[in-house]
Amino acid sequence: MKTAINYAEVPHQLQCGDSVFPRVIVNDGSVTNLSECERWINDNIDVLEGALKSSGAILFRGFPVNSAETFDTFSNAFAYPNFTYKESLSNAVRINFTERVFTANEAPKEVEIYLHHEMAQTPISPSKIFFFCKSAANEGGATPLCRSDMLFAELLKRAPEVAQEFASKGLKYTTHMPAEDDLRSGQGRSWMSTLSVESKEQAEHKLAELKYSWKWMPDGSLKATTPVLPAVVDLGNGVKVFYNQLIAAYMGWKGVKENPASAITFGDGSHIPVAALELVTSIAEQFTFDLPWQDGDVALVDNYMAMHGRKPYSGERKREVLVALAMN
Repeated sequence: MKTAINYAEVPHQLQCGDSVFPRVIVNDGSVTNLSECERWINDNIDVLEGALKSSGAILFRGFPVNSAETFDTFSNAFAYPNFTYKESLSNAVRINFTERVFTANEAPKEVEIYLHHEMAQTPISPSKIFFFCKSAANEGGATPLCRSDMLFAELLKRAPEVAQEFASKGLKYTTHMPAEDDLRSGQGRSWMSTLSVESKEQAEHKLAELKYSWKWMPDGSLKATTPVLPAVVDLGNGVKVFYNQLIAAYMGWKGVKENPASAITFGDGSHIPVAALELVTSIAEQFTFDLPWQDGDVALVDNYMAMHGRKPYSGERKREVLVALAMN
């Protein structure tokens, strides 16, 4: 017998036309084990994908998911093609639990991870993100989610010339990859780990293939600049999204707020006005929902529709949020 979908409301959900952000689905007790979970997802896949498309994010609460392995099974039931962290060009430090499942971020708990689209600062990025809260923090640690289509629509209203400049010029990002993994940093993955290489020659070959420019630093670290990447993406259904890592770079990357051009420029190399960066950051707050985790929660986020981040947290209980990525 097909099990129904039990939608719920939570405080501060955003109204988005005929939908809400995020959608919340609570297990009414009829899904009692992992096999039933897989069957429930399979039976309702069309409805779930419709809800994700209209909302941008779905929170699943109360389902029998309690470990990296059960989360792997739950997320894999959607049958999206896998996107492993090893395949990525992200330089954030992560720890794998299974081939598909890894930690969301290993940055210290007092560090805020600002809003961003996953891996939008690289030429290769996933389309879907699954988050699983294995252990919620005592205090704080919410995952902010921001609707990027609503952000861009508001930017078009308030500063149309700025919005069009982002859309037409695109962006370039410059990152510094250390010579060795630095677990104390939110961006501490070494250039060997980031590029999946074992030598400078292999690194240069891969960077050239991806059309990066680069410079080796005296301490053995690598400074690399991307080719032109989009700041705005047209999803083909009349919706345009502010798809990038500008807010995270400006607010969180070391030294960037003092000198934005050290890490982010328009695609033609020209400087992005600080006023534009401040405006985008301010607008994002209007369309952001802070997801307060409970143990066992799973969230499915459309990486094109919604940005995410991480609020600082405190207390003796370690916040453990795991991730699985997909590309479809």
